[in-house]
Parts: sequence; C-alpha cells; structure tokens
Amino acid sequence: MPYFTQGIMLLNKYLENFPVLNLIGTTADSMQKEAYVVGGFVRDYLLKRKKGIADIDIVASGSGIELAIEVAVKLGISNDLTIYRNFGTALIRNNGINIEFVGARKESYRHDSRKPEVEEGSIRDDQNRRDFTINALAICINAGRFGELIDPFNGRKDLESRIIRTPRDPQITFSDDPLRMMRAIRFASELDFDIEPDTFEAIKKNVDRIKIISQERISAELEKIILSNKPSYGFKLLFHSGLLAIVFPELAALQGVETVNKISHKDNFYHTLQVLDNVAMQSPDLWLRWAAILHDIAKPRTKRFDPLAGWTFHGHEDLGARMVPALFRRLKLPLDERMKRVQKLVRLHLRPIALVDEDVTYSAIRRLLFESGNDIDSLMMLCRADITSKNQDKVMRYLRNFEMVAKKIQEVEEKDRIRNFQPPVSGEEIMAYFGIGPSREVGVIKNQIKDAILEGSIHNDHSEAFEFMKVLGKKLGLNDKIESNINTLKR
Repeated sequence: MPYFTQGIMLLNKYLENFPVLNLIGTTADSMQKEAYVVGGFVRDYLLKRKKGIADIDIVASGSGIELAIEVAVKLGISNDLTIYRNFGTALIRNNGINIEFVGARKESYRHDSRKPEVEEGSIRDDQNRRDFTINALAICINAGRFGELIDPFNGRKDLESRIIRTPRDPQITFSDDPLRMMRAIRFASELDFDIEPDTFEAIKKNVDRIKIISQERISAELEKIILSNKPSYGFKLLFHSGLLAIVFPELAALQGVETVNKISHKDNFYHTLQVLDNVAMQSPDLWLRWAAILHDIAKPRTKRFDPLAGWTFHGHEDLGARMVPALFRRLKLPLDERMKRVQKLVRLHLRPIALVDEDVTYSAIRRLLFESGNDIDSLMMLCRADITSKNQDKVMRYLRNFEMVAKKIQEVEEKDRIRNFQPPVSGEEIMAYFGIGPSREVGVIKNQIKDAILEGSIHNDHSEAFEFMKVLGKKLGLNDKIESNINTLKR
C-alpha cells in the first residue's frame, strides 16, 4: 500500500484523537456550515512532523467567527476566545492547542500591495488562494464526511515527491504576494524539498517585487531558514534566485573568487554557509547561527593582495563586529543583549585560533576568558565550525591543536575563575579606603588590578588584590590623602 494512502487512513484515526475536531464538525453541522482542517496540520502530520500539530487551522463556509463563538460556548471556554474582526478570524486555545477559525474566502490583489481584497468564497476558492499545493490540503470534519481529503492540486503527490509548487500560475502567485517567494525557499529549507522548476523560475523573474514587503516579514522568514537543519540549502536558493542580493546584500557580496598572480582566495560565501551548517549540527542557538553568518561579513571591505603574503583580510573581525549593530537595525533584529552577544562572537572569532601555538601565554587565555565571559563555549563552537577545508588531514590537524587550546582554557578557568570576572576590590572599597570620591584614580586602580590578575601577577583573590591596591594608591599619591584625613581627625 503506498505510503500516503496509509497516511490518509492513519490520519482519519488520528483525527479521532482530537475530540475537539468532532465537536467543531458537529457544531458546524448544527449551523449548516461546512468545516475543514487545512494547511500545516494536514501537511505536517502526513510528513510525520510534530511541528504544526499544536496549531490547527479551521476553514468554515460563511463566518468562521460565528463557528468559533459556538464552539467556545460548547467547550465552556469563552474566556479563551480571541476575535480579530479586522481579519475575519478567531482563535481558541484548548488543551495547549491553538485553533484558528476563518471563513472560506477568495482574494484579489493590487499590484502595489500584498494585502488582498477579500470576499466570501467556497472551500475550493480558499484552497486556490493558498501559497503551495502542500499547504492546500484540506480534511472535512463534518460528521457525514469526517476524514475526507480534499486535494484539488495534487498536494499529496507533491508531498510524496518532496516538491514545492504553487496551486496557480506561479507568476501570479508571487506577483500577488511576494512574501511567498521567501516562504517557498523557507519550506524547501525546512522540509528539504525541491522547488519545482517553473516555480523557481517565477521567483527569479519576480525578485524585485520583494521590495514591497516589510523587513519584519522578510526577517521572520530568514530566521526560519537559519533554524533549518541545513540552513545552507535555503541560503543557496536565496542566492541563486537573486533574492539574497536584495534582502541581504552584504552576505551575497561574500560570493566569488579573485585571482592575482595565480593566487586565489577561497569563496567566502560558501565558506560561511559551511560554517553555518557546522554550527547548526551542534546547536539550535539562533544567535550563535547569526554569528556564524556574520563572522566574515567584513572580508569584502578588508580584502587586499600582498605580493609576499597573498590575499589578506586584516581586521575583518573588528570591522565585522562594528557592522553588526547597523545590520541588526536594518534587518529589524533585536538591538539588545542578543545583538551584543553576536557582536562579541564576531569580534573574538579569530582569537582562539591564534592560541593554537604551544608557547601561548596563560595571560592570553585569561584575557580571552575575561572578554568572552559566559560565551566562551559558544565562541569555541564557532571557532571549531570555522575550520573548513577540502583537505581533511589539515582539518583534523587543526582540530587536534584546537583541543589543546580548549584544555588550556579549562585549566586556567578552574585555577583562576576568570569567566564572568568581577574585580575582587570594588570601586566603593577603593574610595572608602583612600577617602576620595568618584574619580579617574578609581578607574585606574580597578583597571590595573584587572590587568595584574589577567597577566598572572596576582591571584584573583580579594586580600591579594587589596594589598596591590594599596601599592597602586601610593604610586598615585593617594596615601597622602589618607594621612591628611587622619591628621584632620586628630586635630
């Protein structure tokens, strides 16, 4: 029996595990409405994906809001009903499941907007307006037709063939709503599907239409691509479609190889994608993945050819870190501690590699621990991911050396407790001891104590640091102020 035939039979039984669907169906019957489960719930169940099962979309004939109100009353959860009248939708939260109701509708678009003109329609009209055939699958939940699959565009076959295809002419689909171009690539990346050739050609022909889409919506799709199991696939599709040059030109600018005197540098775009995949295999951390994307972002601006050294990218880590805030601002990403973390990882991503030499000083490791703080593990993961080469012997040699660095870092951390370093002597203690207020001298003493600990001149210990503070104060002439305070009290 074909897999998807089995899938439909199992789906009918699976629907019975959601008694709320039976309730919705019988409520729709009593109101003389048709009701269907559509979209992601059907798609993800047939693909055996758990994602999407917590969200159920219901399409009803007539008003979806009216059906939602009746269902909420029967469930006794009217307080958990949210109505969005401007959008003609309603949301019920039931046992951890979000159930959204909407009336079946048909749409038409103006060329300058992705917001459609909406009017009441049939289930076929509603399926016709959906972005892809795999999202146009519907299951009837009315009592007499419970479990009946409505599949006018062969979405089940496209699921089986692992194909992204539009129900209608893709030129019209993408021109009407250009965000669907990003969604096509996002679904291909998330599901590891191919985009049907005519559909992909339509994306390439309509790339300029993406300019009418808000940056927030574009970045939301980018985030989902980045969180894919193999995000490089989505970014390659973005690049070859022409979308990447519009939505993320700095990343597209990494692509290409230049040759001078028969010396070439590597393609930094494909290297970046390999680093991103390497990180993705180790961590689901979105912001660590963003650091992987941005770690070499300044290489085009720092690229130089030296007749003796060949191609160089000196300072790309510092310039890249300085580029991060502006990139986050333009991409409408959060300008908070998450951005600062990405910035830090970009700035430090070469530092652990530089510590591979056997004669590296412990003070250099202390400084790395001090600057990276709690992100040292993420930084080390990024640096391991950054070791890419077609020469596997070279990769293994680098990784072995890198493990030596990791061991030294662990030793120093256990001994000196530098991670999340806090000065063992506070500014308040300095001011109290020397009888002074906030001043340049306080900052000088704190910095010199920090440097002494990082250099290994003193231990990260309060009493040792306090004695060192006294010596520093004397050099700065602060002891005289103490004596002056004492003499004043005597008088």
